Amino acid sequence: MSYSFTQHIDVALVVLNAFFLFFFGLILYLRREDRREGYPLENELTGALDPAGGPILTANRKTFHLPFGHGSVTVPSLEREPVQIAARRTDFGFGSPIEPTGNPLVDGVGPAAWANRAKRPDLDYEGHARIVPMSTVAEFSVAMQDADPRGFKVVAADGVVVGTVSELWIDKADRLIRYLQVSLQGEAPREVLAPMMMASVKRKTGTVTIDAIVSGQWAEAPAMPEGSAVITLYEEERVQAYFGGGYLYATPQRSEPLL
Repeated sequence: MSYSFTQHIDVALVVLNAFFLFFFGLILYLRREDRREGYPLENELTGALDPAGGPILTANRKTFHLPFGHGSVTVPSLEREPVQIAARRTDFGFGSPIEPTGNPLVDGVGPAAWANRAKRPDLDYEGHARIVPMSTVAEFSVAMQDADPRGFKVVAADGVVVGTVSELWIDKADRLIRYLQVSLQGEAPREVLAPMMMASVKRKTGTVTIDAIVSGQWAEAPAMPEGSAVITLYEEERVQAYFGGGYLYATPQRSEPLL
């Protein structure tokens, strides 16, 4: 008489229950892991901190070692970040929008907000600065088919010429131009970086139009330290935030409804 080990076992039911247990464990793991950053939560109206959520919904502290000897980061910290926002709520309800109380491009509100990233340059796989001026790397040049914007006039959103492109900052890893270094004209000349992705280069007229901000706002754009050949992650964040925020805050009309 033959005997099967699974004669009195419903294999399909066992597999189904095993899947349910695995799936439950996976959800629990993911819900713990996604609580490493951005916590603790706080009440929008009162600012009171919400409880951590208990052991089931709270991740254990874990230390991540950064590459190239740049220290380590331990998360979650379970502490509120010391951030003060120069804005006020337009209503008392949950989720109500906020409006800036100062200069939103500088104060970092809404689309002009930035993160306190590391004050060191972004690095390539070999540990070298990834974004550098083109003049410092002899193996890079502008393709003959493309216009070299160096020397072109920079035109703001209101049609005013604010300066001249003096240098190109390239991404050595992605092989493209990331920023235009602009020498601003006026009584207090200064060098600022503008995102290449927001620029429209016109070879026939020898101009570069950046419609993110108007001419009067270039004076407060983040400036590069004199003689610097690197840009830090923090400085990149400020540049992107300042110009990106201009598409909403540069003029009153941009902040108004479309219709």
